[in-house]
Amino acid sequence: MPHRAHLFSLRLAHAVREACLDERYRGRRLLRDLMAGVTVGIIAIPLAMALAIASGVAPQYGLYTAIIAGFVIALTGGSRFSISGPTAAFVVILYPIAQTYGLGGLLIATLMSGVLLVAMALMRLGRLIEYIPESVTLGFTAGIAVVIAILQVPDFLGLPIGDLPGHFWQKLVTLAGALPQMDRVSALVAGVTLAVMLLWPRLKTPVPPHLPALVIGSLLALWCNARGANVATIGSSFTYLLPDGSEGAGIPPFLPEFVWPWQQAGASGEAIGFSWSLFRDLLPAAFAIAMLGAIESLLCAVVLDGMTGKRHSANSELMGQGLGNIVTPFFGGITATAAIARSAANYRAGAESPVSAMVHSVVVLLALVTLSGVLAYLPMPAMAALLVMVAWNMSEAPKAVH
Repeated sequence: MPHRAHLFSLRLAHAVREACLDERYRGRRLLRDLMAGVTVGIIAIPLAMALAIASGVAPQYGLYTAIIAGFVIALTGGSRFSISGPTAAFVVILYPIAQTYGLGGLLIATLMSGVLLVAMALMRLGRLIEYIPESVTLGFTAGIAVVIAILQVPDFLGLPIGDLPGHFWQKLVTLAGALPQMDRVSALVAGVTLAVMLLWPRLKTPVPPHLPALVIGSLLALWCNARGANVATIGSSFTYLLPDGSEGAGIPPFLPEFVWPWQQAGASGEAIGFSWSLFRDLLPAAFAIAMLGAIESLLCAVVLDGMTGKRHSANSELMGQGLGNIVTPFFGGITATAAIARSAANYRAGAESPVSAMVHSVVVLLALVTLSGVLAYLPMPAMAALLVMVAWNMSEAPKAVH
């Protein structure tokens, strides 16, 4: 059945071959890819940082993910318009891993999930995506959206809470007990940021709403802090080590370095190492990551097929996702998969091939090394408001009600 061939084929770099080698790829198409890549790269920068924070790690690891995984998956995958990087769907899995095993454990679990994704591609399991009912997917993503929104409440309201408990109802009890300590200025910054994101689309401009919202929220937080407020920012919340051993604030303006995942810090702050018991403990999480990554990436490819009239190669996309999640942890990147919103923005911006996704990764890289000082001023309440909006969009509440 030729119309179902895309569900069974497996070819490394299928999308690049199809869009750039099998078809004529000229300068005009390259220009469109460059413009789309720059657009979606700008969109991805704050999202990658916010999703890393929501996953329990420092914001630079989200940028590393967009840079490394975004490039590798675009180069080796099977969907020509997909943009890969950190996504909201993973937060509920990654956050508990980061809390229990630290960054090192999270990177090892990501590496293991990448191996599982490659195995799924070799077994031609990409075709199974057509058997997942839409109602199941909606319920699954809506549940994730609720958890993500709950996790943002401390930063949204400026509550003095450390790590939230593991169980949902315990989270609610802890948040309710901390509400009297709410910081009104932080809540104001978050509320203004959220309001701009809600109202901006009415202007019918091509600028994504979260960009002006973050700019306005940052300016408001800067003004309030200059007058004695204490609104947390990325610069005040995160630090990194400089080559001379001193600490810097915010995001390190360095290229991601090659480090063995098991040499990264565990929950205790020491190198986590690797052992059979750790492998056994992380295997269920790695399996969950792989399954969620497969579902998310292939659903994204199906949505893009509907928008563009093109056909992705399901198993080739699984192979690309697996290779991206194998390579990324060695450079500090966390779990990645295709992001539906960013991928749709990529197509609407005029993308022609996976080159636009590679350009997007380069744009994020340039922002890391040149704009880290500016990014440190982003307020944590505004980032929380951004993730609340992501959670709402992810829930697809109107469709779920229907």
